[in-house]
Amino acid sequence: MSLRPFHLAFPVHDLAAARSFYGGTLGCAEGRSAESWIDFDLYGHQIVAHLDLSDRQEGHNPVDGHDVPVPHFGVVLGWEEWHALAARLEAAGTVFGIAPHIRFVGQPGEQATMFFRDPSGNALEFKAFQDPARLFATV
Repeated sequence: MSLRPFHLAFPVHDLAAARSFYGGTLGCAEGRSAESWIDFDLYGHQIVAHLDLSDRQEGHNPVDGHDVPVPHFGVVLGWEEWHALAARLEAAGTVFGIAPHIRFVGQPGEQATMFFRDPSGNALEFKAFQDPARLFATV
């Protein structure tokens, strides 16, 4: 499956912390930047951290026995790539909102997933399917 890259702009409270987290912890290459924003390459997708000092509200939804934060964003990785990222995040001491695990076991949507937050509190989910063709499977 070949997809076009998506673009996501999101708020952060501290650009230096965003640069350290996205560039260092997640290993995203940095693109253009200015005084109030930074472009990052997140697995081929363009994400832009914009400085925003306002307060934000968020909610949660129950999914497979976990309280999933809304909003959140992330990338569907390959199976081995997901495991490598989970190991790197664990080694970095990342605090997980939902620890790396397999959910929907034995169901069409079975997937590896993990949730964590960036330094500004943005929720991220990275997931993987052993069979990428099952991404949108219903049966």
